[in-house]
Amino acid sequence: MERSYITMEKLSTQPYKGTRDFYPEEMKRRNWFFGKIRETLELCAYDEYNGPMLESLELYAAKSGDELAREQTYNFTDRGGRNLAIRPEMTPSVARMVAAKLGELNFPLRWFSIPNMYRYERPQRGRLREFWQLNVDLFGCDTYEADLDVIESAIAILRAFGADETMFKVHINNRRFFNDVIASICGTDADGAKKISKVVDRKNKVPRDAYVKDMTELGLFEAQIEKIDALYTMGVREATAVCPESVGSMELVSLFDALEAMGLDKYCMFDFGIIRGLDYYTGTVFEVFDEAPENNRAMFGGGRYDNLVGLFAKNAKISGVGYGMGDVTLENFLETHNLLPDFYGSGKKVLVARFDDVPVEKYTDIVDTLRSGGIVTGLYTGIKKFGKQIDYAVKGGYSHVVIMGGSELERGVVKVKNLDTREECECNLSELADIISGGKGA
Repeated sequence: MERSYITMEKLSTQPYKGTRDFYPEEMKRRNWFFGKIRETLELCAYDEYNGPMLESLELYAAKSGDELAREQTYNFTDRGGRNLAIRPEMTPSVARMVAAKLGELNFPLRWFSIPNMYRYERPQRGRLREFWQLNVDLFGCDTYEADLDVIESAIAILRAFGADETMFKVHINNRRFFNDVIASICGTDADGAKKISKVVDRKNKVPRDAYVKDMTELGLFEAQIEKIDALYTMGVREATAVCPESVGSMELVSLFDALEAMGLDKYCMFDFGIIRGLDYYTGTVFEVFDEAPENNRAMFGGGRYDNLVGLFAKNAKISGVGYGMGDVTLENFLETHNLLPDFYGSGKKVLVARFDDVPVEKYTDIVDTLRSGGIVTGLYTGIKKFGKQIDYAVKGGYSHVVIMGGSELERGVVKVKNLDTREECECNLSELADIISGGKGA
């Protein structure tokens, strides 16, 4: 008999590195904040979509380069010889979907999705290998109004959770403006501006001397570095005056004028250091920062990407602007600012206790009645010792226990125990739903 070397004792109870188990309490929290996001975006006239978990590896190579696609994706060759990847992001998929139905879709499109994705990278705070990410995109509008609409939706989501302007800030820049300013200061071409943007993008992640060294190696003089440094502290009016003829400058001014008119400028600021490292961004870019000192970091961001749909459809010039918000960073933000409700401390949740001297159908009638009234209700199914049932209700976050033994059945009544106040009352079955809902009694 062949010996098995895999036994239950050797199997780990831990999830795969960079992934998470979601027990009921965590799922209650996640369903709440995903529901809040959906409700907010639907109010902003965005429609939900989704796509397949598996995509061609070529899809990500075309967008990010073959090396990056292979290093950061979970990829494999299927039995048909096709190179596939588990999706690490949603943008290529949505661009493909838009290109597939160009003639049928009603532009401008306002779409969102909350898919789970996988990315092979080192797990750290706010970044895991499996994660859920909100993706919000607006396709088919070339003007700053699309940028405004998308940024407004991001602010609306955070406000829906109770966040105010002291808790977060939207840092905004424009890639066209950045390139034009760098060309003006440094006399460089588009390729040179791109190299400088990479240094600027990581300036807050490296020491000052390393930043200066990188700039110098690109051929910049001290005076040029100082001119760029000065832009980091400027407001949008002062900064755009440096290069007023830039299309990006005009887009920034129009965007900030509109934000001010809408009263949203208190949530926003111009930040010349915001680049967004991905090369496909072409216009407005932004990142949303948590203002709490203990979690002061970029939570999520996005921007305009005018060329992605063209990867799938020749001569298709469909502009797009959007952002992605990870579930981990959102949870960290909500926890940091105490914006998570007490899920098990609020609402009505009823346990119907059971005794051997009452037919089970009498209990199921109570359960059906309460559920029909919209009250969360469960029928106890374990050991029928009353003390065990009360312990179960307390540990399970139940607010009330309904008690009907043989004597109560004979009299046509039930007892209701409020686990929050420890009060108990007796009522007719017809009054039960009202009592639990708070209309009378317990």
